[in-house]
Amino acid sequence: MVGGEHFLLVGALLLFVAVLAGKVAYRFNAPALLLFLGVGLFFGYDLISFNSPELTQFVGMVALCIILFSGGMDTKMSEIKPIAVPGVVLATVGVLLTAFVLAGFVYLVAPWLGFEISFPVALLLASTMSSTDSASVFSILRSKKQGLRENLRPLLELESGSNDPMAYIIVLLLVDMLSGAGADVEANLGESFVMFFVQMVVGALAGYLFGRAAVWTINKININNESLYSVLLLAFVFFTFSFTSLIKGNGYLAVYLAGLVVGNNRLANKRTLVTFFDGVTWLFQIIMFLTLGLLVDVREVLEPRTLMLGAAVAIFMIVVARPLSVFACLLPFRRFSAKARAYISWVGLRGAVPIIFATYPLVAHVEGARLIFNVVFIVTIISLVVQGTSVSGMANLLGLAYTERESSFKGVFQEQMLSSFTEIDVTPQMLASGSSMRSITLPNNTLVVMVCRDGDYFVPRGDTELQLSDRLLILSDRNDELQEHYKEYGVEDIINFNA
Repeated sequence: MVGGEHFLLVGALLLFVAVLAGKVAYRFNAPALLLFLGVGLFFGYDLISFNSPELTQFVGMVALCIILFSGGMDTKMSEIKPIAVPGVVLATVGVLLTAFVLAGFVYLVAPWLGFEISFPVALLLASTMSSTDSASVFSILRSKKQGLRENLRPLLELESGSNDPMAYIIVLLLVDMLSGAGADVEANLGESFVMFFVQMVVGALAGYLFGRAAVWTINKININNESLYSVLLLAFVFFTFSFTSLIKGNGYLAVYLAGLVVGNNRLANKRTLVTFFDGVTWLFQIIMFLTLGLLVDVREVLEPRTLMLGAAVAIFMIVVARPLSVFACLLPFRRFSAKARAYISWVGLRGAVPIIFATYPLVAHVEGARLIFNVVFIVTIISLVVQGTSVSGMANLLGLAYTERESSFKGVFQEQMLSSFTEIDVTPQMLASGSSMRSITLPNNTLVVMVCRDGDYFVPRGDTELQLSDRLLILSDRNDELQEHYKEYGVEDIINFNA
């Protein structure tokens, strides 16, 4: 019991410090995720003993499921359609190009620093970093009150949300080959291609079907406790990932597409579900980055040769490998300006995903796995510091940014707004003088804004004929007078949304 209490105490302190670090990061325009990682590093340096790549990998898997699903939920299909093709090209061909270009650089440079690395190991190192990080891209782009021209934001989010499967497959193939579990993989490239094709097709199909199943279930099931809808949808997320993985599909692609389907369909209690997943996403991002920070051995990372190799790889990634792959992939798409292509190249953020992928060689005991992990960690830190802090600045510099209009009514219904929303049933007394909307007497500054009839919703007009089965949503500045009218009309069942 004492050990459990200590664990909870340390966990609570870590979360508390991480949230404060996030507030500091926002004030100084730094990525909050970077400071979460820093908190993990600080506590992991002689304060907390933690060395479990397996647990880190599991935490990362759970976190990525939630992050990708939440990112899909928040993405509008109407925004994705115009940039779907270039987004998919970046998420597949772009990942391959980045991996091979970076692998060639690592293979040539590593011996100069005293590291003997074979090309397959260099390719494994490069593959772990070949995809942009969805957690970093989603959190940074959505925390900035800034719009991006040329549909760049949905393009960047689509790429980061869908390019992990490609990198994941390459990493798994190389880990199998280098660990001896799949000695014939290198000789059978056709089998590797089939594996990739099956994973992508099965993952996409499963994601769509499970997304539709989630929408149908949530809309049809009748749960008295609204909070359980969030639990139900969370269960769908984990089931989608695990079941898709069991049938040889890519679970990460499946949960992202399932999120897209859920977020772009009418859903019961959607506001509650979105709020729940926003909170859970941030919680797991914090836990994931803290765990990754705890796993790092700072002394190994700060070893001069490792530090130099990591810095060289990071610079080459930012300046050469990422821009080269982006410009090559977008060559057929004339709609993007040179400035837009440059900005897409710059927002190739590396974050938690590369570090999580780097735990796979550790778990499989691949030769050079610790070096891979340390180099990937250094590259991630540099990427978040250099690219993450300049996402807004680079957009302004390239003339691609504009100020997004914010809703004047967002979040005011229960705080600043004096008007009240109430929901009532139509009573016989209300229809005594006539069944049309204009026949009902209501206080000044009061409107019937919506009618629900047999599950259908519509905005009424003055000549709308009301029925006894109708439910009305009423907005009023004069709630006290409205309550008196309710008494006159025999209204007893009143739902007050401002209460």
